[in-house]
Amino acid sequence: MRIRRPESKLGIQHHPLPLGEDIRTAPVLLAADVGGTHVRIGLIRTGTDASGPVEVLHYRKFACADYPGLAEVLATYILEAGDVAVRVKAGAIACAGHVMPDGRFISANLPWPIAPAEILARLGWNDLQVVNDFEAVAHAATRADASALMLLCGPAAPMPGPTLVLGPGTGLGAALRIPTEGRPLVLATEAGHAALTAGTELEMAVLREFQKERGHVPIEHALSGPGLMRLHAALRKLHGDRGGYDTPEQITTAALAGDPRASETLGVFCGLLGSTVGDMALLYGAHGGILLAGGFLPKIREFLAHSSFAARYLNKGAMRTALERIPVRLVEHGQLGVIGAARWYLDHQGRNP
Repeated sequence: MRIRRPESKLGIQHHPLPLGEDIRTAPVLLAADVGGTHVRIGLIRTGTDASGPVEVLHYRKFACADYPGLAEVLATYILEAGDVAVRVKAGAIACAGHVMPDGRFISANLPWPIAPAEILARLGWNDLQVVNDFEAVAHAATRADASALMLLCGPAAPMPGPTLVLGPGTGLGAALRIPTEGRPLVLATEAGHAALTAGTELEMAVLREFQKERGHVPIEHALSGPGLMRLHAALRKLHGDRGGYDTPEQITTAALAGDPRASETLGVFCGLLGSTVGDMALLYGAHGGILLAGGFLPKIREFLAHSSFAARYLNKGAMRTALERIPVRLVEHGQLGVIGAARWYLDHQGRNP
């Protein structure tokens, strides 16, 4: 099968690998970004220098609901990608969840469990590494060039310091990239499971609706794709509305078309997001900037830019001046998780696959 060349805004090279080229002179790694809704997989040429650039040879997105497990998704991809993919013996998987020190993987948002040993046996690989999805994104996002970003607020040039990468998808992921004298340190977090806070009377009413069903209301209960649905349902209930929309896509489409209740829902979402991002910037000392990645944010970029996001982000009392110096950018590239997983693999293995 001919290997396709995907478009890129990342400044990362994308060249097809000739099928006849000796695999030993062009090491190839399979990298995947596994979320609760989609699996994104790429065939990555790493080069002979582990610290050098990576190249995406082939890329495709799969719907999780169409497959009984991750091994089946990977096997399907390998068959489609052709001879080079069949010869791959190593993989890096970025997943929405928490990687335990003993290798176990905890996730509340994936449709099936991740079992690395079973995947290795099924595919006949020699090595498989699993990393938190936003930890992987943090390894790639800072390599994005200016054309891949939209500045939402703050100065164009960040100060030296840690960079926070976060975004809503099936849940809310976040990771912190800390520059060091050597290899940058990336800390995966479970910030999406911290408690949701409200800043307006309407948000407080929504939070009370959530609390009728659960004692702990995490941030991602509202700031995620499913969270957008929960916000919509709570607002309909508060207003006594009947009917409504059945998917996050329907809500965002209706909001962009001017539907009042959908617009209110998306407006509350953006306000909560701005407040949460401001809190995290202060908690993590993200002086190097904030990157919003993944999820459906690129589809609502103009709505987000004209929402209360920036005002709520800056509304932190005496710390407003500090936050005004931290740029918040929207990352628009859909392959960041895959590229980041490959980059993480190389950084941590210290060698080619």
